Amino acid sequence: MRVLATIFLLSAAAAAQGQLLEFKSGHLKGQYVLAIYPGDSLLRDFIDTPSHDLNADIRLLVKGRKSRWSWQADYQLNISSGDSLDLDSALSDSFAVPNAVVEDDRRLWDLTHVISEDENRVLSHRLDRLALSYTGDKVVVRAGRQAVSWGNGLLYNPVDFFNPFDPAAVDREYKTGDDMLYGQYLQDSGNDWQMVSVWRRDEDGDISSDVNSNAVKYHAFIGERELDLLLAQHYEDTIASVGGVTNWGGAILRGDLVATHTDIDNYLSAVANVSYSWMWGGKNISGVFEYFYNGLGLNQSDYDDIPNEQDLVVRLARGELFTVGKHYLGSGLTIEMTPLIKVTPSVFFNLGDSSGLAQIVGEYDVEQNTQLLLALNLPFGSDGTEFGGLDASSLGVPVQDKQFSTGPGLFLQLAYYF
Repeated sequence: MRVLATIFLLSAAAAAQGQLLEFKSGHLKGQYVLAIYPGDSLLRDFIDTPSHDLNADIRLLVKGRKSRWSWQADYQLNISSGDSLDLDSALSDSFAVPNAVVEDDRRLWDLTHVISEDENRVLSHRLDRLALSYTGDKVVVRAGRQAVSWGNGLLYNPVDFFNPFDPAAVDREYKTGDDMLYGQYLQDSGNDWQMVSVWRRDEDGDISSDVNSNAVKYHAFIGERELDLLLAQHYEDTIASVGGVTNWGGAILRGDLVATHTDIDNYLSAVANVSYSWMWGGKNISGVFEYFYNGLGLNQSDYDDIPNEQDLVVRLARGELFTVGKHYLGSGLTIEMTPLIKVTPSVFFNLGDSSGLAQIVGEYDVEQNTQLLLALNLPFGSDGTEFGGLDASSLGVPVQDKQFSTGPGLFLQLAYYF
């Protein structure tokens, strides 16, 4: 059991050095997911409709500190069961279907172990965080498995290319960690430099610079405004971006402009949003409206050529990009119905093919340490569109009159924090 052994050795080493060993916190989450598939959906060839999934996640956070040194280890026990595992197995080679279970095949360290597995259930455990940190007066250095988030997109975020969230993800509490070296230098002005170096393995399991990432970001305050400059070598691509945050009346404007150079072509992407909070009818309301231009995306007339768009496909497969079109609008409201209940209706709209996803999320704090999340997803659009259902042939599947489509879906999660 390599994962448990790693925790034991790390804890023993910390204790031997006289470091504080502390069980910090944790959570237990149970999920139920229901999905309905239209009659012409290709997915019905591999899965029943409606499909049902039951998942559980136990996360334990352990930390230690001595003087300027600290360490953390987040342990996860995951149980995945249901129909999605059949779909994952049948279409494991498709970039359009994300893996149902997190794997470490391409990470530097293999900190995931499958305890037991059959066709309808997978029990695994892993370390999603395992890092040693040094914090000085102006310098922070952290090595190991950790997560970093950059960029000013609130729904779509082209600058966040390290395990970004799906724009329609309901639970965004934890990003999946990567094995990296992170550094930060704080200037007297309050501006700071950040550096990230991520190590990975190639498809043969070898450590290779061709699949690593190295990035540096400068964050500056200019009066009440903020400026971000980034330069990165990500896999074999060069990425440069400029972004910022500013006030506009009572609203906040954010945005990023991202240039990507690959061996195939050059691409320019952009995201811009405005967020605003106000009171209405005695209730707290916050809203966001965002435009995203996907420079790697395609017009609807070119969807049939998706398998040949290597730069687009590889990012979809790596989970760095979740859209195939060019122009998107996203909007959402968070309404505090009561101090314990929040409702968030959102819409993700592809301007190029007039398809989209309507989502309603409800959040209820049942007790001080217990939270209930409920989400309803309603995709809309005609056949041949991104959300209405891409033609199976456009995704490289040699069948006719089949769509890669999903219908209404339900997500239910109960979380207990301790």
